[in-house]
Amino acid sequence: MGAPDGSRPGRLLTSFDVASYVQGLPLYDVHEHHMPETLHDRDVGLLKLLEQSYAGWTQARPYPLTPAGEPFSLPPDRPCTWADVECYVDGSGSNSFVTALVSALTDLYGLGHDGLAQGTWEELDHEIRRRHASADWVDEVIARAGIERIITDPFSNVLLDAPATLGPRYRSVARVNCLAVGWHPDAHDHNGNAAHAIAAALGAQLDSFDDYVLFLERFVDTLPDRSQVALKSALAYDRDLRFDEPDEGLARRAFGTRHPSPAEQKAFGDFVVDRLCAIAAERDVPVQMHLGTALIRGSHPMYVAGLVERHPGTRFLLMHLGYPWSRDLLGMAFVYRNIWLDLTWSFLLSPTHFKLALHEAIEILPDESRLMLGGDAWHVEESYGALALARRLIGEVLHERMQAGFLTEDGSRRLARRILHENARAFFGHDD
Repeated sequence: MGAPDGSRPGRLLTSFDVASYVQGLPLYDVHEHHMPETLHDRDVGLLKLLEQSYAGWTQARPYPLTPAGEPFSLPPDRPCTWADVECYVDGSGSNSFVTALVSALTDLYGLGHDGLAQGTWEELDHEIRRRHASADWVDEVIARAGIERIITDPFSNVLLDAPATLGPRYRSVARVNCLAVGWHPDAHDHNGNAAHAIAAALGAQLDSFDDYVLFLERFVDTLPDRSQVALKSALAYDRDLRFDEPDEGLARRAFGTRHPSPAEQKAFGDFVVDRLCAIAAERDVPVQMHLGTALIRGSHPMYVAGLVERHPGTRFLLMHLGYPWSRDLLGMAFVYRNIWLDLTWSFLLSPTHFKLALHEAIEILPDESRLMLGGDAWHVEESYGALALARRLIGEVLHERMQAGFLTEDGSRRLARRILHENARAFFGHDD
């Protein structure tokens, strides 16, 4: 039987504008790649913003399909021509990475209805350079994005003290990739970081495997000295994510060897990651982990289920909704109650997929503390565009759930606050 006004039973008729509410909330940004070499760069133009962004990945993938290869680095600056820009506007103009960045540039630099085009790019390039020449521009964009706190992953400097270098709103995570491949002084991860160099910087001498194991504790115990709030694994770009039960004997055989066998390399990484997760549980340090698109044959979320299960006391923040395997990750987050989810990047990869996955996440997660959000960018313009897109999509999902009668106005407000800032403040132990 229909409602008196003809609406379907259970539908909520409301004038509450949840989209505007989401737009006005402060944001605790749990994942960026803001680093001194990008944030403090005073010579930034249009081409650098395009190439040093995920839009750049439409033209050239920055990492190899196998672990071997040159370390990842940001593309260098070079003179810009329309041909350099046209491949984005015309060749990849429908790609979500590109549309999000172009939308940000249009908003921040007042491009108007034409957006980024042959008749506007030169003036835009000039204006980008003018504004980046000022140290105030970065803070202005962050303020316009409504960001109150940023956790950055400065992969070029594992030991970066973010607030001392980037400003008081920043904290950072410590990448552990190089530790998982640190069997020899010459070994490095896909970013070019070497565990033995990190150890030397922390005053640790690695003469034996046992020294190395002790160093792992020192690495975690000194996190507060650098205002680092979590460990971060991006090992999906270095190896597959099948972290098996540790085989210490095989791991020991890898140490000190320039070229261990594949089995020894895997055992070394398995042991190190397992040990770091155990230490993280003892110290109540969260562990972020990249899942999904990377070395894609080995980055399925289910591959880390054994690790999560072996360490029930470790708080895992699993990233990117595991795209393209979001439903599998949501199933894991329902079964394993030590999993939280970082929505970052998934909405840039596919806004359509993100909305469906967020609907499902709201339905299946055991409580509302589990979702967090970040921009995942090198330059603030891309962060601005990514987070503007995320706010819009979250607002749309919450509106749809209200209209379907699955959320009340109060429930919608509460969930929006939790996703945008309250969950992160609680998870990372925000300190004012």
